[in-house]
Amino acid sequence: MTDGPDLVVAGAGGGLAGALRAAELGLSVLVVEASEHFRRGNNTSMSTAMFPGAGSRWQRDEGVDDSPERFVADIMAKTRGQADPRLARTLAEVSAPLVEWLADSAGLPLSLVTDFNYPGHSVLRCHTIPGRHGSGVVDHLARRVAEHENIELLAPARLIDVLSEEDTVDGVRAAVVRYPDGTEEEIPTRAVLLATNGFGADADLVAKHLPEISQALYQGSDQSLGDALRIGEKLGAATGFLDAYQGHGAVSASAGTLVGWATIIHGAFLVDLEGRRFGNETRGYSEYAAELAARPGSTGWIVLDETIFEQCQPFQDFRDVVSAGALVWADDAAGLAAATGLPAAALEAELATTQAIARGSQADEHGRTHWERALSGRLAAVRVVPALFHTQGGLLVDEHAAVVDHDDRPIPGLYAAGGAAASISGHGAAGYLPGNGLLPAFGLAYLAAGDVARRLNSNTAS
Repeated sequence: MTDGPDLVVAGAGGGLAGALRAAELGLSVLVVEASEHFRRGNNTSMSTAMFPGAGSRWQRDEGVDDSPERFVADIMAKTRGQADPRLARTLAEVSAPLVEWLADSAGLPLSLVTDFNYPGHSVLRCHTIPGRHGSGVVDHLARRVAEHENIELLAPARLIDVLSEEDTVDGVRAAVVRYPDGTEEEIPTRAVLLATNGFGADADLVAKHLPEISQALYQGSDQSLGDALRIGEKLGAATGFLDAYQGHGAVSASAGTLVGWATIIHGAFLVDLEGRRFGNETRGYSEYAAELAARPGSTGWIVLDETIFEQCQPFQDFRDVVSAGALVWADDAAGLAAATGLPAAALEAELATTQAIARGSQADEHGRTHWERALSGRLAAVRVVPALFHTQGGLLVDEHAAVVDHDDRPIPGLYAAGGAAASISGHGAAGYLPGNGLLPAFGLAYLAAGDVARRLNSNTAS
């Protein structure tokens, strides 16, 4: 790389997939990562490794009728029509090719999740790896990157600036990297992919754009400091949906680990400190973060039973919560109330009511219609707090993941993926559809690699 790499990728989450795709297409790549602990500290590594893929071969094998059009309809329904239609269509169309490429070329052991379905997806669409944890994804891709002769990984080092040739078709000419000792290096390159996530770790930006969740626990990378926003805006990039985010209403208060919404989908329910449910939990875990934050004490308890306990064992996160001793057990609601400190009468009444609703003998006043089964036998509860996982607004991109200016013109050589780019979650938290983090992170990185290869090959040919 004496003349500099063809592509500099900033961020070793979904950016690793972009690097592998670019190298597969014949490009030389430098990955710049701010944290030496990225394998356990970035947002991809903290995820449940769920990749939506509309029309994948695994769906066909299971007889699931899906298509990009159906996926787009689900996105628009969840966001109430607020999602960027161009990006929604782009990501829906690339979703199946992406998961198949991740399996066939990148070697991820993906399979379709068939034991439950996340809120908002009209069909089984999410694919994952054994353990259902993003650390396995990052570990695997990082090994592939380390083995590839055309990819160099530079960590720890932070991309702090992108230099471009103003008013020319050449666009990006260099990336500026800062090392931990404060020294800086200007690295020649023709293209930069910003895959640095969003701004969840910048308290001032969160307070400015996401005030409703600004006091909640931040459960994301400490390197998500809004670098892409600052770099992109300096180059004239347009931004959008900065009020959008993924929250979560199910982080263990004592373990600090994700309990997971699979508990809810399998029939658990969530109560506040008064022992009462306060909404339809199956609308989505993201919007429940702000709703839980607004309850007394900004905390609550998820109530489940032994059957749900066993059903959630495939999730490494849930097993970690169990190992930390965060669950309390009792033979009945009265015993569970004593163990948790919740009002016994209220908790017993909610359990009886949810059992009746699940059996179909009465309607839910909160509008929840999906109850896999009524809770029975020994009961467990885990105290949860609301959390901000990652922001969903950022630089606007086109169908090639190219960052655009305020006139929707691509900024030559500049690309964005994941939280660095505006996502397809609309505004606020309610539009977040499970997979809206990993799909833009990996899908846009995949598309960016293809466009960089096309552009550089075209320039070489001319």
